[in-house]
Parts: sequence; structure tokens; C-alpha cells
Amino acid sequence: MLEAAIGISVFLDDHASWDTVVAKFRARVPAYIYLTADGSYPKGIGSIDTRSEIVSYWQGQSTFPENGIAQETCRDFTHTGYGISAISHIAETTRIQGQDLYPEIADRLRYALGFHSRYQLGESVPSWLCGGKLTLGLGPVTEVAFNALHNRMGIAMTNTQRLTDQNRPAGSNNLFVAWETLTHANNPA
Repeated sequence: MLEAAIGISVFLDDHASWDTVVAKFRARVPAYIYLTADGSYPKGIGSIDTRSEIVSYWQGQSTFPENGIAQETCRDFTHTGYGISAISHIAETTRIQGQDLYPEIADRLRYALGFHSRYQLGESVPSWLCGGKLTLGLGPVTEVAFNALHNRMGIAMTNTQRLTDQNRPAGSNNLFVAWETLTHANNPA
């Protein structure tokens, strides 16, 4: 929804709407991607702010020993990929419009991509993560963020690079992402 809203704000040249979307994005990203610096559990969003509410919202994930776990990791990687993709698309839109949000979200985004790429590439799932069982299927979602973080910002992303290279050329999932190798692979702009 935020990805659509930022696009609508640009199309309408609606600065108030833009500001609302950016504020929601800034609140939502830390509540979607966990960093150990957040504390023993992820940041809340809206009225979801107690540990038990957050654990329930995070599909029962109750321990958070690593950077990059996402709110939908234990749901499935497909929906997690949609979230990561939307985050990168919004960051890309804001950058193009002159308000670059990548620096604010770079650590969360790179850790989320690296964390999920590891398991998508076949790493064994530890028992603490989603009860030891993941539903894979990240989809063709790494290209935009990988280009921004690795190619433009110079951040090393070994697992994400491996997965991105393995999936090239990225096609379409027929829903939210399409042909992003064509538009973003090694694009310095």
C-alpha cells in the first residue's frame, strides 16, 4: 500500500501525501525488519507494542538473535520478498525524487536480504528460526536493493550477490515485480 501511495503522491505532486507516506515508511521499516540494536525483540507498530503482541504479529517467532529477520519470515519467503521489494521500490522512488531514504534503511535492508538469501541458497534452518522450518520462494526481488546498496553505496553483500546472480535474468512473479535485471542490474544511475 505504501508503494502505491508514494507513486500516487509523485503522480499528483501532492507534497502533504508524500510526507504522510514517508512518515509511515520510516515507522514501518523498523517494525518489519529486525536489527539486534533494536533490543531483545522487534519494534512495535501502532497498537502492537507488547512482547506478546509482537511475537504473535511476527508469526510466533519469539527469539531474535540475528539481524535481518522480517515480520513475515515465518509466514513464507514469498510475502517476505514482497515486503523487501516494496521497501526497495519506495527507497528508489524517494531517491529519484530527491529525498534519498536508502541511508536510513540501508542496514535493515542489507541484513534482510542477506539473511533470507542464505536460506534461499540452501543453508540449514536452525531450530530457533520458525521452529526449524521455512517456506522458501523469495522470488525475483533482490535486484533493485542489491544495485542500490552494493553497486551505488559500495556495501558488500556476498549471499545476496550470489542469489541475485543465480536468478539473473530475473523475470516476473506476475504480481509485484517484473524484469528488474533489465532496469537495475549494474545501473549506476
